[in-house]
Amino acid sequence: MPAENDILAVIMGGGQGSRLYPLTKLRAKPAVPIGGKYRLIDTTLSNCINSGIYRIAVLTQFNSVSLHRHITHTYNFDTFHTGWVQILAAEQTPDSADWYQGTADAVRKQLTEIQSAGAEHVLILAGDHLYRMDYREMAAFHAKNDADVTVAVQPIFKEDAPRFGLLKREEDGRISDFVEKPKDKETQQKFVSRDDEERPFLGSMGIYLFKTQVLVDLLNDYPDYDDFGGDVIPHAIKSLGVYGFDFEGYWRDIGTIRSFYDTNLELTLSEAPFNFFSKKSPIYTHARYLPGSTVENSHFRDVLLAEGCRIYQADITHSVIGLRSRITSGVTIKDSIIMGADSYVTEDTGGIRVGIKKNCYIEGAILDKNVRLENDVVIKPFPRGTDLDRENFIVRDGIVIIPKNTLIPSGTRITPEDV
Repeated sequence: MPAENDILAVIMGGGQGSRLYPLTKLRAKPAVPIGGKYRLIDTTLSNCINSGIYRIAVLTQFNSVSLHRHITHTYNFDTFHTGWVQILAAEQTPDSADWYQGTADAVRKQLTEIQSAGAEHVLILAGDHLYRMDYREMAAFHAKNDADVTVAVQPIFKEDAPRFGLLKREEDGRISDFVEKPKDKETQQKFVSRDDEERPFLGSMGIYLFKTQVLVDLLNDYPDYDDFGGDVIPHAIKSLGVYGFDFEGYWRDIGTIRSFYDTNLELTLSEAPFNFFSKKSPIYTHARYLPGSTVENSHFRDVLLAEGCRIYQADITHSVIGLRSRITSGVTIKDSIIMGADSYVTEDTGGIRVGIKKNCYIEGAILDKNVRLENDVVIKPFPRGTDLDRENFIVRDGIVIIPKNTLIPSGTRITPEDV
């Protein structure tokens, strides 16, 4: 298999992320907080480090300031280490005045930097997935088959076939065909790749391992191919050795508000399908020197609680409570994500004390960072499928989102009956 230092990891820093709006109003999608204290990109960066891949480039473009700050403050190797995490931001050059037009175009515009790393293989990764994976296993499979391209694939349930790009894999592991989100049963049947009644299909995870020269040739020879999943991989299947590597572990694409909401709340369960505390493969994030959370006379059930919080006489169920959250007496929180605060700002220092004040009721909601709810605010979920845009809140698929830095006045009611 390739040595780890023969692999350059290239992480897609995300486009506009419109399906995660308003969480992406002020930040790139990979910078969106998850699990109370992490960012989405932490998973992918940690997987690289845990796999012994220490040369990592992150391609960024949209709302990238907070993502840049997080990466530069968090992922620093010491002076005696040969690794690095490098940010390759979209830029105008004498050769191109355009921004990145897609995943493949982003890599094409940074080919000079990518080739200068001198790696024999390039691992293309997304920065907005939640999973734990040892890329060395994929690299060994890639080398064993002398593959030009290896695609990480995951078994797909029959009912999920219309939502995924399906790959047809032959007995030798080679991918022979691809179809994007097939709706009809006849087409789906042609793409059965597994002897499994429940999960007969294989879907691409958006993880690709290329021989570097193959990647360079594909991107230079086909300059109108802007996307890996839609353009490059389907073309490569026709003429190159493209193989499918099985991954059957936990994997979530955090692409919508609903998937973000459901994935976070899964983390609160005692038997959560994913956790952040593996000794062998930890998930890293920015080191904060915060005190332990203080909880007084409160009732918790299925709660993921980050550090630095102060909670007094609250009833919290099936929820994520993020860093530096302040929750006062008489508050009820159900099925919600409270992202917390960026800093301890208090009224006596001239700022506005963020947090949730007395007698608020919050259910089925996402409160972004630095939100302040005054007394007696009521928030309840809307029917699934409901989308609304208001001045100080947004509803997506029935989930109420309070954007970052928003103040909700006392007595406000955000419920289906009152809106």
